[in-house]
Amino acid sequence: MSDETKNLSCSDCGLINCYRQEKSFPQFCLTTNTDQEIIEDANRHYLKDEFVAKFSHAAAEIEGTYFGKITRVEEIVLFAKRIEAKKIGIATCVGLMNEAKTFAKILKAKGLESYCVICKVSSTDKTAIGIDEKFKIKKDTHESLCNPVLQAKLLNKEKTDLNVIVGLCVGHDSIFIKYSDAPVTTLITKDRVLAHNPAGALYTSGFYYTRLLEENDTE
Repeated sequence: MSDETKNLSCSDCGLINCYRQEKSFPQFCLTTNTDQEIIEDANRHYLKDEFVAKFSHAAAEIEGTYFGKITRVEEIVLFAKRIEAKKIGIATCVGLMNEAKTFAKILKAKGLESYCVICKVSSTDKTAIGIDEKFKIKKDTHESLCNPVLQAKLLNKEKTDLNVIVGLCVGHDSIFIKYSDAPVTTLITKDRVLAHNPAGALYTSGFYYTRLLEENDTE
């Protein structure tokens, strides 16, 4: 591999031959340039690791059966049932409480128990953990911090089988995943500007959101 291509990755590929193998692998392809031992070690998890095997089979069966036919809400319900989850934890943003309530109703209708914890649980002011007052949305008022650690701990206490993120902030979702005992999936990814459709910024980066491709700092 040349010096020009050794640092290239999947985002530089225009062939995607790894999916159907109907074309050719590019020179820098991770499929052909990754040590075979690493690939075999990863693939062994799907046969030897009970968790990975169970989840990968459930995901593949749902994709193969319902591809393009059902919503993500329905996918999560079916996935929960295929992995034999009984109790679903909902970690929700305060701004998507109505959506979380609707999701809880759907879970109940489908025979699944749920337990929901809002991001502002504990109602601890942001300044209590050293966040400057100037970073509050509404200055000089009580403004509770998002508490994904406590969200995770409360759902751990409830012994949920699968936790679902409903619109947690960037970063807060990472913290929640780190402290969650149960596996985590996402129903809604928050984007306050694009009605929680962050992919919209990518679709319009060639016109409305050209600033995304400008080579300067975002702040």
